Amino acid sequence: MLNMSLARPLVIDTNKLEWVASPAMQVERKPLEREAAESGHTTSVVRYLAGASFKPHRHPLGEEILVLEGVFQDNSGDYPAGTYIRNPPGSEHRPASENGCLILVKLNQFAPDDSEQVVVTDLFAQTVGEYLLHQYQQERTIWITSSKTCSLITHWDMQDSELLIVSGQLIGESESYEAGCWLRNFQFEGDWQMQAGTQMLVKTGQHARLLAAAEESE
Repeated sequence: MLNMSLARPLVIDTNKLEWVASPAMQVERKPLEREAAESGHTTSVVRYLAGASFKPHRHPLGEEILVLEGVFQDNSGDYPAGTYIRNPPGSEHRPASENGCLILVKLNQFAPDDSEQVVVTDLFAQTVGEYLLHQYQQERTIWITSSKTCSLITHWDMQDSELLIVSGQLIGESESYEAGCWLRNFQFEGDWQMQAGTQMLVKTGQHARLLAAAEESE
């Protein structure tokens, strides 16, 4: 297991992680949290080299993808950078990338009855505001972006949250985090600023359910 104490605060600068080979040739990844070697709860940054592909496979408890660079593809179509994809539990696909891509992937973390298929495009073109990408009960996935420097207003539950800084920078009174940093349950104490051009994917409200499910299975 890797970083599976979900209630624990965690900050990872993915820029400093080494790429690790995956079961598919020409696909590499930087694991952030992982329940088992090749199954279960997983969050990773994944890089597809040109021509890379996986065999068709199913995700029992869903799959969530944010395309960071290039064009990600599967049997349903092409998804350029700035696309958010949510494939529900039990869905199957054959992922690939003709020219290569970089994606954030979250696997097997949905509630079994969270069955909505979601595809949202052109997120990188948004300039100011918050955009709700998906909501299921208390769980929310939000895209936050600002074209000018402003205060970071953290109205989500910081005890049950995670975010990926996709571009720009968050600056606090004594520390700062740049694009590529992944923060889980981080306490934004004091005055924090979103620098101009900052874009973030924020998730909140899922850890309580995942922890409860883990306790029930023990």
